[in-house]
Amino acid sequence: MTPPASSRERLGIDVGGTFTDFVWVQDGRLHVYKAPTTPEDQSRAMAEGMETLGVARDAEVVHGTTVATNALLEYRGARTALVTTEGFADVFVIGRQNRPHLYRFHQARPPSLVPDDLRLEVRERLDYHGEVLVPLAEDSVRALIPVLREAQVESIAIVLLYAFEDPTHEQRVAEIIQAAMPDVPITLSSQLLPEYREYERTATTVINAYTRPLVEQYMARLDAVMAGRSLSIMQSNGGVIGAEQAGAESARLVLSGPAGGVVGAFGIARQAMQTSTPQILTFDMGGTSTDVALCPGRIAQTTESTMAGLPLRFPSTAIHTVGAGGGSIAQVDAGGVLRVGPESAGAVPGPVCYGRGGTQPTVTDANVVLGRLTPSLGEKTLDLDVDAARKALAVLGASLGYTAEQAALGVLQVANAAMERALRQVSVEQGYDPRDYVLVPFGGAGPLHACSLAEALGVRRVLIPQTPGVLSALGLLMADTVYDVSQSVLDTADAVIGAGGMSAAVATMREQVHNGLKRTEGVRFDQTLDVRYVGQSYELNVPLADAADGEAIRISAEAFHDAHAQRYGYARRDAPVEVVAVRVRGTIERTAEPLAFAAGAGTVAAAARGTQPIWFTADAPQEVPVYDRASLPASTYLSGPVLLVQYDTTILVPPGWVVTSDARGVIWCERTVPSS
Repeated sequence: MTPPASSRERLGIDVGGTFTDFVWVQDGRLHVYKAPTTPEDQSRAMAEGMETLGVARDAEVVHGTTVATNALLEYRGARTALVTTEGFADVFVIGRQNRPHLYRFHQARPPSLVPDDLRLEVRERLDYHGEVLVPLAEDSVRALIPVLREAQVESIAIVLLYAFEDPTHEQRVAEIIQAAMPDVPITLSSQLLPEYREYERTATTVINAYTRPLVEQYMARLDAVMAGRSLSIMQSNGGVIGAEQAGAESARLVLSGPAGGVVGAFGIARQAMQTSTPQILTFDMGGTSTDVALCPGRIAQTTESTMAGLPLRFPSTAIHTVGAGGGSIAQVDAGGVLRVGPESAGAVPGPVCYGRGGTQPTVTDANVVLGRLTPSLGEKTLDLDVDAARKALAVLGASLGYTAEQAALGVLQVANAAMERALRQVSVEQGYDPRDYVLVPFGGAGPLHACSLAEALGVRRVLIPQTPGVLSALGLLMADTVYDVSQSVLDTADAVIGAGGMSAAVATMREQVHNGLKRTEGVRFDQTLDVRYVGQSYELNVPLADAADGEAIRISAEAFHDAHAQRYGYARRDAPVEVVAVRVRGTIERTAEPLAFAAGAGTVAAAARGTQPIWFTADAPQEVPVYDRASLPASTYLSGPVLLVQYDTTILVPPGWVVTSDARGVIWCERTVPSS
């Protein structure tokens, strides 16, 4: 696994729920490695992996982390206080009063990130223009300090009404508290997210404060682990940023790992499909969850996502996640219904077949029982205990009147149904026909389930990257360095034109981007506007035209009308439009060296590895030929059923599908029998 040392080394490390993936690029040569994740301290698996690989001390490391994500999902972040304007302490708990289950009479509210007694108020008030209505009463701020100390607060979020118009009061509150409590990190909404919508701004600031101490501590541990290596962190928006900035603005990392996968899938698809605008559905099935995204010729972005039931108003890759992965636990509920996930066996104890003390059957165990994973072929990093997996599925099946194999097939059907719904949610429910797209599966388990899901969606072609099991780690190495800033506007287009346009605001925001990137040269800027019709509640994002101020706003308004017509079927071109916010993105493009991907140099016969009995139905198993994927030459043509095995994943090609490979080692699966 250890090639000769070189100063041209780059390493991508993606931490998943079960495995930590390493992609090591040295002079264009690619090396992959998987190690069990160490949930108690993710940096430990990273250190062990780098030592095993022998990564040079001057290597560049890019990391996708789940520290912020796990802190939110498991409610184990810092003890956080919220300081807000008098009379508005309950904004955070009132929220939008959305009902996740419309017809459920009794709905449990998720735990709050801020305890009731730590939602604190200060006397001050600005109007919606940022004019002072009530001056800041500094004694009300000082009165909070004993409360914060007694509560042993670990992080503080400051969100004052209309602070996005004038941050002076927020800054002064922070000065007073920081002077008395210098070791407690403070997050200001006016710095993090100077936009309107009080609840969303509050939630995003609280999320940052809640996760910030854990992420900063993690970054400090990584600094020791890196031992002088340069380190960048993947953000939710699909771009990387420095570790110091990532620690201070931890809310930007909530979709860190999944974003790397989409970047990698899009990059591989551009090469394989020989187009800069591939239309793909990405399907990332890991150990704990499945992440899906639709890329209609570009990596789709959204300005608001949801995490732990809270809105997170940061630009991010448009990803939908469901709790169905290889480690998802299968069980029969009180009503006698088979359910799979969202609970996961994780890395410890893991699936039953891993032999680490797991007792509840998982999706991985079902694949083992059905012959789709074997000790000698599918999982090179672990010895799989097939007998233990079969016993666990037999117990599950007995409660349903099924054999172990029937229960395993049922587990896969339930898991596939959840993942199919997720793929439909990002395609059909958004007005896109999945039949017009190519499915790109990755993650350790993705290629096992891809053809079945494609068949259910009517997708005819599946593109399987060269290293699908570690594609998220590879995507980290393809990502540009990116930093986003925004500023609320809230004025009609005519008023913005009358005030001189957006050039002054954009110039200020570009300086903020330079500060965030810690670089002034080689930065490409993209400016956009959030625009809506006057009276609408939500807006569309359109480019801010590169033209003189007044003309730029007019061109952007026309672009909004066109976008509204495409999205909603109509446009009111005579109606006034409102500019809600301006956004500036700075990008330092990565000059990626070509990777030495190539198909195998042998023959199809030499790649054969015998046969394997696989259950496709409950009647009987079918003997299926097995091939070493890395040895398959270019222009290989195989008819399913076929099992392709490689270090980081296993590819199942069911009956009715054919397999071809290209010169770069990409596998194409194509449906030959029309879907029923």
